[in-house]
Amino acid sequence: MVLPDAIHPIPLSVPFGDHDIEIHPVAVETDHGLILVDTAVPDAHGDIDAHLRTLGYGIEDISAIIITHHDADHAAGLARLVSRTHALVCTHGREVPYLEGKKPPAKGNWVPDPVPVDVQLVDGVSFRTEAGPMQVVSTPGHSPGHCSLYFPTTYTLIAGDALNVADGLIGPRPAFTPDMETATESVEKLATFDVTTTHCYHGGTVPEGTMRIKEILASLR
Repeated sequence: MVLPDAIHPIPLSVPFGDHDIEIHPVAVETDHGLILVDTAVPDAHGDIDAHLRTLGYGIEDISAIIITHHDADHAAGLARLVSRTHALVCTHGREVPYLEGKKPPAKGNWVPDPVPVDVQLVDGVSFRTEAGPMQVVSTPGHSPGHCSLYFPTTYTLIAGDALNVADGLIGPRPAFTPDMETATESVEKLATFDVTTTHCYHGGTVPEGTMRIKEILASLR
C-alpha cells in the first residue's frame, strides 16, 4: 500500500532486546526539508539515511523530528540523529520530561540520552507540508503524551502506536499500553476523522480507516 506523494514510509528491521522488530518511521516532505516521524534505535540512522537516498534525500535534509512518544523503539535514536542533523525536536508537552531526562521512561528500563525539546506540540496544531496540512492529534494511553498525525486533504492517518497492523488494522496492544481506558478514548477520537489510509509504526500501511476504527472501538468497549 502506497502512501500519498510526499509521505514516505521507511521500513526497517532493527535489533530490539533479544530479537529483531519491524518498524515504520515516516519522512514527510516540506518546503524547508523533511520532517521525520520517530527515529527508531540508535544504530538505525544509517538505514534511515540509505532509504532516504533512494528518494533523493539524505539525513542531512531532516529539518525537524516529531517523536510520537518516548518508547525506546521510537525515540532511542533521537540523540544521534540530532547530533548529525541539528533538526528541531518536536513532541507533546507530556513527553518532554522523558526525552529531556527529567523523568525515567514510563515503560521499560532503557536510559535515554537527554535531548532538549524545541517545540511542544498541542492537539490541533498543523504543519505545512507538501502533502497538505499535517494536524497533530493527541492520542494518549499508550504513553502519557502519545500523538498521531492526520492529513485532511488525503484522508491519511499516521497513528503511531495508537493503532497497529496485524493482518489488517487493529487496536492498541494491551500488553504495551498502561492506560487502556485512555487509549480507548483516543481510538474514539480517531474514529471522528475521515480516514481512508492508515499508517502504523508496527505493521505499516493499510487501506483501512474510519469504518475499521469504529469497529475497533466497538470491540474495546
